[in-house]
Amino acid sequence: MKNYTITVNGNTYDVTVDEGQGGAAPAAKAAPKAAPKAVAAAPAASAGAGSVRIEAGAAGKVFKIEKNVGDAVKKGDAVVIVEAMKMEIPVVAPQDGTIASIDAAVGDPVEAGALLATLN
Repeated sequence: MKNYTITVNGNTYDVTVDEGQGGAAPAAKAAPKAAPKAVAAAPAASAGAGSVRIEAGAAGKVFKIEKNVGDAVKKGDAVVIVEAMKMEIPVVAPQDGTIASIDAAVGDPVEAGALLATLN
């Protein structure tokens, strides 16, 4: 048996691999380690942070902020533009509402699922 430590998307796993006999593929068992530490603290949400989260769909960099706190938005309106692999990806409002907070700034690197803004 061999032990390996593997990191996938920031999660660290201890993996034990049984070396099989013949041409069979080895069996692997993974047990997650403690949760990874945050790389950087998320920007503090404003006092009026809303209950509806607007999150990045892909990892990239915040390219442009389309809306400001207090702006009314309709479902599907672009709130933030994320640049990933030289493409501009709009992150849209999931429902009608009012922007309660903007939780990222232009130029910030973001991971998929990162909080970008909130709605009321």
